[in-house]
Amino acid sequence: MTEAVIPARRANPFWQVGKVLILLVALAILLALGTWQVERLHWKEGLLADIATRQSAPPVPLSAIEAMAASGGDIEYRGVTATGRYINNKERHFFATYDGEPGFHIYTPLQLADGRYLFVNRGFVPYDAKEPEMRMQGQLTDQQTVTGLARAKLASQPSGMPDNDLAKDIFYWKDLDAMASSDGLPKDKVLPFFVDADKTPNPGSMPIGGVTIVDLPNNHLQYIVTWYGLAAVLVAIVAISWWRKHHPDAPSQ
Repeated sequence: MTEAVIPARRANPFWQVGKVLILLVALAILLALGTWQVERLHWKEGLLADIATRQSAPPVPLSAIEAMAASGGDIEYRGVTATGRYINNKERHFFATYDGEPGFHIYTPLQLADGRYLFVNRGFVPYDAKEPEMRMQGQLTDQQTVTGLARAKLASQPSGMPDNDLAKDIFYWKDLDAMASSDGLPKDKVLPFFVDADKTPNPGSMPIGGVTIVDLPNNHLQYIVTWYGLAAVLVAIVAISWWRKHHPDAPSQ
């Protein structure tokens, strides 16, 4: 392409209109992305506030959580109280860390008065305390009342999460059906959610309760600044280019 063709193309009104349209589309996309992140920020802040309200509210009976779950309601992080007997020889172990120390969360089925089972995350134990005989004081017997937070059943294996090792009784994600079947518990007798026990101390200090972590990243403000910032940069570049084109004799800085 010769040098004479390029100025001619730039003088073509269709070429100029095309450039303007491209810039407008780019600006519209950047502004739309920024506005979307504003909406996401408001949604995330509302969600976090709602979770905080649920966690601070007085616990409700297990029947209330059951009714909410059955109706399709959101039971996550709602305080609940349940009473039953722990089936200690059927506890399941989920790999976890606590203050940087590797270990396990102990999920034990709580047998209710009507014969059904509720899996309770009783808390954390260090890696070398995985076996129950290493923490016999914490193996509660007789009727127990547990207070904690309701947690929903996962619909599928989270992306990037390792497969559970049922042979070694090491879980990496909460597969309630696998937990029940590996324990020999009838699926129809297991409640379709979990409970994370609160910080009430256990005998022998293990398991360590109150291990629920609300991990909902809120980076939307950063994304807002990024997208709107890029839009501002684009406008600035266009404005500077226009100024230089129409003021060729103006001194450059």
